[in-house]
Amino acid sequence: MASAAKQSKKLRILVMPFFATSHILPLTDLAFHLAAVRPDDVEVVVAVTPANAPIVQSALARREPSRASVEVATYAFPAVDGLPPGVENMSTVTAADSWRLELAATDEALLRPAQESLIRESSPDAIVSDLHFFRWNAGIAAELGIPCVLFNVVGIFSTLATWRLALCANVKDAPAGSSVTVPQFPGPEISLPVTELSEFLRNPPAFDKAAGAHFMMLLKSCGFISNTVFDLEREYCESYADSGYVKRTYCVGPVALPMAPPARAGSAGRSACLDWLDTKPTHSVVYLCFGSLTNLPEAQLDELALGLEASGVPFLWVVRVKKWEPPVGWKDRVGDRGMVVMGWAPQTDILQHPAVGAFVTQCGWNSVQETIAAGVPVLTWPMVYEQFISERFMTHVLRIGERLWPEGAGRRSTRYAEHDVIPAKEIAQSVAKFMENGGAAEAARRRAMELSPKVHAAIAEGGTSNRDLHQLIDDFIEARASVAGTTTS
Repeated sequence: MASAAKQSKKLRILVMPFFATSHILPLTDLAFHLAAVRPDDVEVVVAVTPANAPIVQSALARREPSRASVEVATYAFPAVDGLPPGVENMSTVTAADSWRLELAATDEALLRPAQESLIRESSPDAIVSDLHFFRWNAGIAAELGIPCVLFNVVGIFSTLATWRLALCANVKDAPAGSSVTVPQFPGPEISLPVTELSEFLRNPPAFDKAAGAHFMMLLKSCGFISNTVFDLEREYCESYADSGYVKRTYCVGPVALPMAPPARAGSAGRSACLDWLDTKPTHSVVYLCFGSLTNLPEAQLDELALGLEASGVPFLWVVRVKKWEPPVGWKDRVGDRGMVVMGWAPQTDILQHPAVGAFVTQCGWNSVQETIAAGVPVLTWPMVYEQFISERFMTHVLRIGERLWPEGAGRRSTRYAEHDVIPAKEIAQSVAKFMENGGAAEAARRRAMELSPKVHAAIAEGGTSNRDLHQLIDDFIEARASVAGTTTS
């Protein structure tokens, strides 16, 4: 009777994101979908440190009301030398200290006790853990006899490319000024300068440590959730599945969609930037946003401001630095042609606005999927991590945009210290040329608009992402029943 009663309870899933807004938001979105798609069967708990709880709560509040049961649980953030109390997110830490926070997320002795205590107190039936961090959670889940599935915040294209390069012996020995080609990769040939490779690929000791830990985590896990649309990355998804890296792959993206519809003009609480967009012609505005992790130096911010001024193109620019003032007289010269938003802006609503004609993006995966869903072409400006690989997916494979700064014009790197500052003149020329009548933006928009229905079809009832979401829940329920049957016997 006791086991039957336990089986009648909702499936309880514990979701554990890394300490970065770009990870917390998609994992919170996933939590919502898991609970919303089967509200009678599933309840979800998102586990974060106290300073990150408001991010989860805000993301859930932006969702349309539903019967989805999503709770927020907290565990203590460890004391880390050099980090002030309350600094628990990559978006709030300084660029110079970001390594301290990343180190905490990979230090088992430092972080595991608090996380393991919460896991045991929560008594989940399954765990969804961030792929790139908290590798011990798969081991904890195995000890408890429950499934642990890893969530990947980036696409399959960049994931497959990274691990093809990781398994290529030549990469670690490549000279600093050279380029490497992704081996055994479907589709067009993809090459990257060494400076554009993720840090662990450029650093042999870090590479060996990270690769070993990563593969051990994959082996202990029961599967791999990707925030992607199968039909956007079909041949790369198939190649990844055939590689044997993971036991099972669930493609459930884009988890950021669908969102509540934008508020109508004149509605209380509607963002002022949407009211401003209402005054602009169709496809006339360049929208710029570089995500929550980018730290552009003041010199680059100044050049970008002057470049946008010189382009003559209307622009909406989201600046997420705490302190920066544009060049003297810039605001007066630009006038109503440009709008700067300091802090957060409703990106999905902005991209869906008919006035937006192009998106200058750092190629973060959430932004990639949101711009495809909206059918908006891109000018790419990658900054860190896998973003340089995702750029190739947008420009070489999907062909929905082009690089902001032409190849060979200056050095780009996954390390901020190695970035060349893009001059205002180059920015102005690139933006103006892309946006001119009959320019590259029009052809790229047509391709983006052709891809947009695939994204929306995937998340609709019966679509590929919707089916994989149901399959994930079914697999968790089956695993729970298997554990209960073993316990009873």
